[in-house]
Amino acid sequence: MKTAFLLMAQYDGRAIIPVDLVCRDYFSHLTPEKFIRKCALGELAIPLVRLDEKSQKGAKGVALTDLAAYLDRRVAAARKECEQLTSVRM
Repeated sequence: MKTAFLLMAQYDGRAIIPVDLVCRDYFSHLTPEKFIRKCALGELAIPLVRLDEKSQKGAKGVALTDLAAYLDRRVAAARKECEQLTSVRM
């Protein structure tokens, strides 16, 4: 199954997912502020979308397609690590 389609169902077809929902569902160890900081510093390879282009403090979100790509990269990395540890091709 395609990750993007699953996320569309999870987030009711939203194109941009608010940061607080992304944190709640996938980064529960981070506050929204820490998540935003890590993205801004390049520690998380997820682009943030400013929903109000004129305000630095405006709401931020993550494009559904960018979140899907990030999750797919993490899954691929986990599979590669598992294959290296177990010699079982996934």
